[in-house]
Amino acid sequence: MLQVQNLTITQKRDNHILLENLSFCLNDGEKAALIGEEGNGKSTVLKWIYDPSLVEAYADAEGTVKTDSLLGFLPQELSKDDASKPIADWMEAACDLSRLPIRNVIRVLCELGLEHDLLYETRTMKTLSGGERIKLQLASLLLRECDVLLLDEPSNDLDLAAITWLETFLQHTEKTVLYVSHDETLLERTANQLIHIELVRRKQIPRVTVARMPYRQYIDDRERRFSHQRQIADFEHSEFRKKKERYLSVYQAVEHAQNNVSRSDPGTGRLLKKKMHTVQALGKRLEKEYEQLTERPEAEWAILPKFEEGVFVKNGKTILDDRRDQLIADGKILARKIHLRIVGPERIAIIGQNGCGKTTLLKAIAKELEGRKDLSVGYMPQNYEDALFAGYSPVEFLAPNGDKESVTRARLYLGSMKYTTEEMEHPVSDLSGGQRAKILLLRMILDRNNVLLLDEPTRNFSPLSAPAVREMLRSFQGAILAVTHDRKFLQEVATSVYELQETGLKLISRKE
Repeated sequence: MLQVQNLTITQKRDNHILLENLSFCLNDGEKAALIGEEGNGKSTVLKWIYDPSLVEAYADAEGTVKTDSLLGFLPQELSKDDASKPIADWMEAACDLSRLPIRNVIRVLCELGLEHDLLYETRTMKTLSGGERIKLQLASLLLRECDVLLLDEPSNDLDLAAITWLETFLQHTEKTVLYVSHDETLLERTANQLIHIELVRRKQIPRVTVARMPYRQYIDDRERRFSHQRQIADFEHSEFRKKKERYLSVYQAVEHAQNNVSRSDPGTGRLLKKKMHTVQALGKRLEKEYEQLTERPEAEWAILPKFEEGVFVKNGKTILDDRRDQLIADGKILARKIHLRIVGPERIAIIGQNGCGKTTLLKAIAKELEGRKDLSVGYMPQNYEDALFAGYSPVEFLAPNGDKESVTRARLYLGSMKYTTEEMEHPVSDLSGGQRAKILLLRMILDRNNVLLLDEPTRNFSPLSAPAVREMLRSFQGAILAVTHDRKFLQEVATSVYELQETGLKLISRKE
């Protein structure tokens, strides 16, 4: 069992309250997902539960956690020290391999699709692909036999086969699991409890909802409830406006009559004065009535600007006709005889096993398209730091020239995406992964890019923001080439899906 009581988290940087009085209890075997918009403190909650010292540098936290279970934590990213360790040394330190039967270790590694040779690797952890690192971390938690698993984005960078394994594991494990995930399909299939963290009223008021129900039921019930409340509020406010207009009409008529009554007619003056008292009493009743009106629902809605209509690619225009005899990374041949042709406003997705070379291929294509003067190409790398300047604020990144018009436009767009004034001035390195991803997408909109190269574009967007991102990309009139394992993206956005194999690109599906 895991019990959290009255957890309040305040961000030190702005003295901003992210979370207030969160309490919940997870029983043995329950699977709870933390959801909420980017930057709302979901990862901070997991870190604090596991080890409060992990958040002391940037947040003040008050509350209590009670458990008699062994906690295991999977962070979003390895620390620099862990990333530089040889794989074999990291595994030994993470789960004390020397005390475990080798057959158990090999069984867990095989279940995750990892080679047991990794146990003897002298390569460092940072040389592994993102998916391989996450699989290895999961393996260490399973080998330690942790009772409660705290997983921060466990499906990030996993290939489809590994995500399927993770889903099956979460569905059938008897362990208690509290996790953060941006994979809507994973949430739909595994979570039986939701902890929804929100910041409403322009991120000034924290709110948390604990719901013991599946993810899709929670989202659908929430939308129906909000829609019903919105309809009632709209009707009541409309009726109130009519009453207010009638009141003002009567008030103005009586006031006009008072101003024009003759001094020689004191009787009429007294009647008008009495009538004004009655009207004013009505006004006070209306004020009280207004306070009792049903409020319009407050929630964090995902807001993303769209590409302008003038940004497009003509039908039949050749964007790419790429042929490669070999795809090589670090001296290793990953694939042979690759051919990829993009014509017109296609939206192509590439899938494949971790480490097969998808990111390597996308980087090579980005470099090839760099010099094309007939195209405007935007590139979102898997590692955002490759495109963002860590010391820049969002405004500085989006308006590098610093002229007043560009700065104003950047602030307007950022404000429409619910960035606070403070967040607009923070270094981008201080922002969450999802917030940084939004900045990269916003830069593509401002630059009017008509070709987008996207490496795992939705992996850091919250499940509440991801539908808006997919809708934005689905309505895009240019060409998209994306590496992704997001099943919603593959279904809703991609017009063609290819799998990168050792023998080249294989067409998996195409929408006519």
